[in-house]
Amino acid sequence: MKKITTLIALFVVVISSAQTQFEQGMGKAFGLWKEGKNAEASAMFERIAAAEKTSYLPNYYVALINATAVFSEKDKTKIDLLLTKAQDALDQEMIKDQNNAELYVMQALIYTGYVVADPMTNGMKYSGKVMEAYAKAKAIDPNNPRAVFGEADYQLGGAKWTGVDTKPLCAQVDKAIELFATFKPATPFSPKWGLERAVEAQKNCKK
Repeated sequence: MKKITTLIALFVVVISSAQTQFEQGMGKAFGLWKEGKNAEASAMFERIAAAEKTSYLPNYYVALINATAVFSEKDKTKIDLLLTKAQDALDQEMIKDQNNAELYVMQALIYTGYVVADPMTNGMKYSGKVMEAYAKAKAIDPNNPRAVFGEADYQLGGAKWTGVDTKPLCAQVDKAIELFATFKPATPFSPKWGLERAVEAQKNCKK
C-alpha cells in the first residue's frame, strides 16, 4: 500500500512539474512577444508545441504571432514566409480538432493576411474563404467575440468597395464588445485578444 501511495505521489509531482514547465514556458514566450521579439516568441511557442501535444495553444500563438506580423510587413517574400509558418502551425491543430472556434478565427485571420498583402490578386481568391471560416467559428460558438467581431470587421474593411450597408455590421461590432465583457477564457493562456480593435472599429462606426 505504501508503495502505491508513493507511486501516486510521484505521479502527481511529475504531472504538476510538467504543468509548471508548460506554464513557465508560456509565460516566457508571452514576455518575449510583449517585448516585440516576435521571432523569439514564435520559436519559444514552437518548442512548447513540440513538447506539449495536448494543448492547441502553443501552435495557436505561433500562428497568431506570424499572422498579425503580416499587417505591418511590406516585404512580399517575408509576408509569404510569415503566412506559411502561421498556416503550418494552425494545420497541426486543425488535424487534431475541427470543433474549436478559435482555430477557425485564426484561419480567417491568415486568409485576411493574404488579402491585405495583395488585395488585387488575393481579394477575390480569399474573401469567400475568410467569411466561410468566420461562419464555421460562429456555428461552433455563436458567442465567441473574436468570431463575431472579425466577421463584421472584415466586411467593414471592404465596405467602401462592396457598397454594403454598414449599419448592421456596426451593430455586430457593438454585439462583439458586449460579448467581450462576458467572455471567460477557458484557461489563463486561452485567447482573449480583440477588444481594443473592436472599440476602435466602434468609434469609426460612430463617425
